[in-house]
Amino acid sequence: MRQSVAPSRISHAASLASQANNAAATSRLQEKKKEFEAVAALERASTLFLKRIEGLADDCEVMADAGQVHGQVLEQWPLMFQSLSLFLNSREQHLGDDTVPLTGERLVRVPLDELQADAPKQP
Repeated sequence: MRQSVAPSRISHAASLASQANNAAATSRLQEKKKEFEAVAALERASTLFLKRIEGLADDCEVMADAGQVHGQVLEQWPLMFQSLSLFLNSREQHLGDDTVPLTGERLVRVPLDELQADAPKQP
């Protein structure tokens, strides 16, 4: 008796279907790999961007601190001009008086203890 060819036809059709499924799965796997690589590249770029922004934030904080110091220095200028004006006025008053030499030298007490105590408090 002759063997039937129907089982081999079925197995041949099944192998063709499995090859088509394998090709579709391989294609889908390649797409997922590309998608994963794109997401990884985006994450690396985001990390680099974050580091740059943090650097800018640090620079801005330094500039803000420098602005405060600059403001403190500028705040002292009127006092300096006032002191110079007082000195010049007193010098003009004593120009006729030869007993007191006016060289502009005066002893000034600088409170070092207070300055050193305030230094740790300032940022």
